[in-house]
Amino acid sequence: MSTGTRGRPSGLVIGSLVPISFGTVFVLVNSGGLDAPWPLVLRVAGLLVAALLLAALFRVARRETPAPQREAAGFMDRRYWLVVALEAVALFGGLSVINNVLDRPAVAVAWVAVVVGVHFFGLAHVWRMPLYHWLGGVMTALGLAGFLAHALGAGAGTVGLISGVGCGAALFAAVALALRDTARRATV
Repeated sequence: MSTGTRGRPSGLVIGSLVPISFGTVFVLVNSGGLDAPWPLVLRVAGLLVAALLLAALFRVARRETPAPQREAAGFMDRRYWLVVALEAVALFGGLSVINNVLDRPAVAVAWVAVVVGVHFFGLAHVWRMPLYHWLGGVMTALGLAGFLAHALGAGAGTVGLISGVGCGAALFAAVALALRDTARRATV
């Protein structure tokens, strides 16, 4: 979702499909621990938001021609792969400790939120995307809030709501902001 000067940012489509997908997964998977009717309400709302974002994305993609490519190399940049490799090691290593050593599976989603949030800071630098600093900060804070809620006695459902559903909403919001910014640039 890098920003160009005119036209559709070159990575807008892929850079929106990925967070829409993961945002949907965050909402669908992490709303199940709540009392009825909230899992159904949140899942339907998440699917509706994802569908609306997809419709908006494809409308913008059809209407706007891609902006000239910037210097950032996208998925071909070795720094991107370094960020992803570090994310994978932190994610799976931390989940192993949380689940197998500490026996605290209720905070697994909080760990995922922190790691994914921190990885967005690296991507913001590699891809020169200031929006990802905001997204990384929000997701990291939601992960830490999940750990804090658990420490204060909250159950897995509440941690899932804060760190999981909250991160899904943050990913959706990032796509909505990128689409809004693209539409505004097109009218300037």
